[in-house]
Amino acid sequence: MRPPSSVPSEEPDAEAASVHALKENAWREVAAIDAALEAGEIDETGWHTAIAGLVRPAYLAAGTPWGQSGMTRGEADWVSARRFVLAAVERNGTFLDCGCANGYLMECLERWAAADGLRLELYGLDIIGELVALARQRLPHCAGRIWEGNALTWVPPRRFDVVRVGLEYVPERRRSDLVRHLLGTTVAPGGRLVIGPYTEETGAPATERALVRWGFAVTGRAEVAHRDPRVVRRIVWLDGAEQGVSALQP
Repeated sequence: MRPPSSVPSEEPDAEAASVHALKENAWREVAAIDAALEAGEIDETGWHTAIAGLVRPAYLAAGTPWGQSGMTRGEADWVSARRFVLAAVERNGTFLDCGCANGYLMECLERWAAADGLRLELYGLDIIGELVALARQRLPHCAGRIWEGNALTWVPPRRFDVVRVGLEYVPERRRSDLVRHLLGTTVAPGGRLVIGPYTEETGAPATERALVRWGFAVTGRAEVAHRDPRVVRRIVWLDGAEQGVSALQP
């Protein structure tokens, strides 16, 4: 869906605003939704509905498959920003893409993995029904492996060797719960949870620090350059076997 951001309560100066925009296109709109949740004006269901209201029209109106998966720039940027997810994949197996949108990342990961000598069986999950329908239409051979649901509460019919998710798919106060839920119900024994890709300020690994603060053991990381040197694109991953009991408790 969208890259994560951390938005200050006060209006940032022009420099800070430009960095926020690099991390998230609709950061002002998302900040307003976050503020409404914190003020009690909407509940978490309302938060998801409001975020979907930003994502749905933008994705469905896009004229390219990568645009329908959230990339506002060209195909080369899509490849640069997404292919490095495979840095977290070390062997053949199953891969669940949470927030799969139109399924284009599923399609690409299967192809890119094959080029790297790996065989992945792709599965998908998204909270927006229209995008799930589009993904099933685009990937008919995967239609039975693409589900509609909220990654925070969805319980899968099976577990997966690798699960990819974005922390931005839930309100900030529920992000540690999302990680625990996926580790506890969705990642297979000996499997791996991949978080990202996300865009962060260079030299400030805020997401990894938050995961450690929440009690998780980060077992790997990768990053690639962004067109703007003020930020980088990152992923981190957690191996289920390395997490303590409290971290795994959903």
